[in-house]
Amino acid sequence: MSITIRKIAPAYAGALASLSQQFGYNVSAEEMEQRIGQVLARKEHCGFVAIKADQIVGWIHGFHTFRLESEPFVEIGGLVVDQNFRRQGIGQQLVHKVNEWAADQSVGRLRVRCHTARTDTHVFYQKTGFTESKEQKVFDMPVTLQ
Repeated sequence: MSITIRKIAPAYAGALASLSQQFGYNVSAEEMEQRIGQVLARKEHCGFVAIKADQIVGWIHGFHTFRLESEPFVEIGGLVVDQNFRRQGIGQQLVHKVNEWAADQSVGRLRVRCHTARTDTHVFYQKTGFTESKEQKVFDMPVTLQ
């Protein structure tokens, strides 16, 4: 059975939230619907779903970003494929779709960050054509609202 790649839509929020929970992200369908709306409202963001037999089996979010010190790039902010459908080329198809979107934006580089403990994910990205460029630690700080 073939895979269809479509642009994300608010109607897919429940499925995307459920898939996200497979990776430990606790997000409700309502929160996901709001976030999908934010992605759709911003031209520098893209999102796509993979559909197989009328079931959403994966999603990807990408965004065009830049740094003062380097060339612009498109970063993959999230990629999830249903645990029952992995190793079937779905993730690669989703990455390819974001790659096409990046080319349409005249951006010459894709970047992705993934948790150091997700070694299977590292192998996936390397097989998809990414090369590891660095390791880093991520620090968060709450914003103090006044």
